[in-house]
Amino acid sequence: MRLLIRRGGVRVLNLDALTYAANLAAVEGAVFSPSYAFLKADIADREAVRRAFAEFRPEAVMNLAAETHVDRSIDDPLAFVRSNVLGTATLLAEALGYWRELDEAGRARFRFLQVSTDEVFGALGEEGAFTEDSPYRPNSPYAASKAGADHLARAFHRTYGLPVLVSNCSNNYGPWQFWEKLIPLMTIKALRGEPLPVYGRGLQVRDWLFVEDHAEALWTILTRGAPGETYLVGGGEESRNIDTVGLICDLVDELAGPEPAGPRRRLISFVPDRPGHDYRYAIDCSKLEREFDWRARRRAFADGLRQTVAWYLAHRSWWEEGMQTRYSGARLGLGAA
Repeated sequence: MRLLIRRGGVRVLNLDALTYAANLAAVEGAVFSPSYAFLKADIADREAVRRAFAEFRPEAVMNLAAETHVDRSIDDPLAFVRSNVLGTATLLAEALGYWRELDEAGRARFRFLQVSTDEVFGALGEEGAFTEDSPYRPNSPYAASKAGADHLARAFHRTYGLPVLVSNCSNNYGPWQFWEKLIPLMTIKALRGEPLPVYGRGLQVRDWLFVEDHAEALWTILTRGAPGETYLVGGGEESRNIDTVGLICDLVDELAGPEPAGPRRRLISFVPDRPGHDYRYAIDCSKLEREFDWRARRRAFADGLRQTVAWYLAHRSWWEEGMQTRYSGARLGLGAA
């Protein structure tokens, strides 16, 4: 959103249901731009989506709407099916009806980008990386719901000719990420001197992608990608969870000052692992690099992590207020569905 407004030359309609993790403050200065509009609506609400198409008349749709936290999907899988599967199906159906009514030039310009995750491919071993040809083997309700959405997107392209593209990205991080995710949650808990719960032994490996690099990649795929194609987006920076948490501790010690009780690494504690926890994800994004000369600008995870931790320290009032009313930081993902 912020990237598109900064670029100029485009109008953006932000359609958002504003669930627990949403915050319009994240749009920052975009709300003051004449190129930005907001509509509070659920993508599973067919009438609201139909009106949005009719009134805004888009040339492209980027489906970034999703329930995304694996732990929450373990506790409440049906909420993920509703948003990620039914919501995507609704958006695709209304996009198809709208696209069919466009003139020939409008149909040729129109694009629908389904934004997805590498988790649909399941888990990797010690070596290798996911590619566009990797089979789908989702292992969590979240991953399964995103896999279902991806399959629907491809089906709408093959069955109806709707110009759909699919992207699958690795773990995102950066400013404004809701604090249920690993990096902001560990940053906040470290700052507050609270125990830092690491699942299992923390040996799971993630490929980290800075959010602004992902935004640049999505714009590239939307404007230059070929309908029917899939593009993988990764940061090329793998890190074990235990190492990531350790780096966060060191950064909070440096940026916020040490605690009298000692370095914050002492706060790390190991807790029962997440059910079905995937061991490793890694992305081979050579297709994106080869076809469009795209590169992640923040190749050094340590640099992006420093910027991210510093941002959360500087925006303490934002998450402190939210932790009182929306999510306190308690463990999720252990309850029966």
